[in-house]
Amino acid sequence: MTLTLDAPRIVQTRALLQVSNVSKTYGPVKALQNVSAHAYPGEVLGIVGESGSGKSTLLRMMNLEETPDQGSYTLDLPDVQGNLFDLDRFARRMLCATRIGIVYQNPHLGLLMKHSSSGNVAERLLVAGERSFAVLRQKATEALDASEFPLERLDAPPAELSGGMQQRVQLAKAIALEPALLLLDEPTTGLDVSVQALVLDTLKRLQQDRKITMVIVSHDLGVIRTLADRVMVMRRGEVVETGLADQIFQDPQHAYTQQLVHAKL
Repeated sequence: MTLTLDAPRIVQTRALLQVSNVSKTYGPVKALQNVSAHAYPGEVLGIVGESGSGKSTLLRMMNLEETPDQGSYTLDLPDVQGNLFDLDRFARRMLCATRIGIVYQNPHLGLLMKHSSSGNVAERLLVAGERSFAVLRQKATEALDASEFPLERLDAPPAELSGGMQQRVQLAKAIALEPALLLLDEPTTGLDVSVQALVLDTLKRLQQDRKITMVIVSHDLGVIRTLADRVMVMRRGEVVETGLADQIFQDPQHAYTQQLVHAKL
């Protein structure tokens, strides 16, 4: 059963992101079962659940890396029409390059580890059609600066950087074209506590300054509590509860959510 205690922060607008009735099966495993999710402009949606709950699979679908067995996905943008799962490979790549940014838990999935940090950001700009070296360098520098990356390390490859710095390069790459939607998959996992705090501070500042709609997946309820306006709880491929972050953490309704919150406390 799904419990919904839900009120958007920005009630006068339509949802920017809408995923409806998505299901996905891998052999005998039901990864997602009739899952729906939405996020409003400027809102941060947190998705929590234990390993195997389907939260990362759902995020990959939002990044058009996978196609469900059924369901639809729309973005309420003037130049984006229809069910995004119907787009061909090239159209998906261009949409993700220009309107959707993602930060992976594993930086190797999002970065060319032996290329310069500025070159990694510029690579996203190249996909979107930018060809001027001066513009590429300028925009890459601006994005890295916004991610609080030390600009004296612009030409250092991610392979030579700490985990926290690698995440900042990923973040700069994700926001270089000012996307409408930013996806974050366990962005602080594996980082020292002090580094986690710095990354979270950067994400909060970017969201406040740029009003980027974010969807963040994490098993760490502290991360979700710090960033999210609204929370969706998943278990075994299903949504069991959604609500405003304060409600979820202070008065969870579903037994599984209560278990998660009490285990954290």
